[in-house]
Amino acid sequence: MLQALRALFKKPPVIVGIATALMFQVIFSVIWMTAYSGVNDRTKELTVAIVNEDGELSKGVADRLAETLPFHTVANLSAAEALDQLEHHQVHMVLDIPAGFNESLQTAGSTAEIKYTINEANPVTIKSMMQGVSQSVTNTMNKQASAQGVQTVLTASGAPADQAAQAAANLTNRVEGKTTSINPVNGMNNQMVPMMMVLASYVGAMIMGMNLQIAMGMLSSMFSRLTLFGARAVINVGSALVVSLLGSSLIVALGGQIEQGFVAFWLFQALFLCTFMFFSQFFLICFGPAGSLFNIIALSLQLVSSGAMVPRELLNSFYSGIGHYLPATYAVQGILSVQLGGPGVQSAAGSIVIVLLVAVALSLAVTLLKKGRKPAVAPSPAPANS
Repeated sequence: MLQALRALFKKPPVIVGIATALMFQVIFSVIWMTAYSGVNDRTKELTVAIVNEDGELSKGVADRLAETLPFHTVANLSAAEALDQLEHHQVHMVLDIPAGFNESLQTAGSTAEIKYTINEANPVTIKSMMQGVSQSVTNTMNKQASAQGVQTVLTASGAPADQAAQAAANLTNRVEGKTTSINPVNGMNNQMVPMMMVLASYVGAMIMGMNLQIAMGMLSSMFSRLTLFGARAVINVGSALVVSLLGSSLIVALGGQIEQGFVAFWLFQALFLCTFMFFSQFFLICFGPAGSLFNIIALSLQLVSSGAMVPRELLNSFYSGIGHYLPATYAVQGILSVQLGGPGVQSAAGSIVIVLLVAVALSLAVTLLKKGRKPAVAPSPAPANS
């Protein structure tokens, strides 16, 4: 037993394996703890559109909402403009005070309704936060609007102002909230698909890249670097198409949503998976086995900055900024669009193509500039003796 342990610890792969496990702990702890620190303090980075269709009669209610909501608010949009911005992820919820809201409050026995619209094609935390806030807003408006409306009626009927205010405070709720969703999600399993696909695709690309790099080293004495790089590109593209076909098929078979069709879902996954392959292999081409360390860092950075779990707006400027240069950010955007519906997949695909081209160009440049063994040349036959 002891002899086996001594023999194992003399083997570099054992030491590298232990060091890799340690680095996973260090890298993920540092990045995740610093990335998610202060997230709850940045809710002002989220935007709620307040649409007042009741005009001056409900202006006071709209103004109080803008002051009390813990989010950035915009109040200069029409209902159609607000819904369009919600569809394009420029606002995170639309709060609509419909026409006749104030009149309903003033009418005995009637109930006023306030409308909330949420885009579920967002990180799960957006949906839960906005649903919680909508309930809180309804309760607050209920208290304020009911008291204000009934006090006005009682005062107009000749009751003293102080008695009218006391009576209004004791009355039941007069406001109801109605929440509707665009691009609804059918179950938590579908909500977690972007996170799962990014994690599975990048880890798979990392492991494939390490094995491919070992095979390239074995063949470096037989083929030129350019020939091997071309073979690498063919393997990456072919593997991305086959692997993504299997992944997409499994998601559909297990009840996954695909609002824009299976072919679009499959091809988009193939695109970002191929990009992950070239992106992760660049570090291995550039730094050799040590490139795995950079891939662990890249994996952790992409999981926190992509918006798969927490909205990118709630991250600090460093992690939010670095996400613009990492492919997982655009992979998540495109998956949400293709899977749940809504615009944005074309823009996301274009950004991924740019990252792919940059990764291929840099990898090719490093391959050509790096010194390597020249391929062996078969010896020419000895001349025949005359």
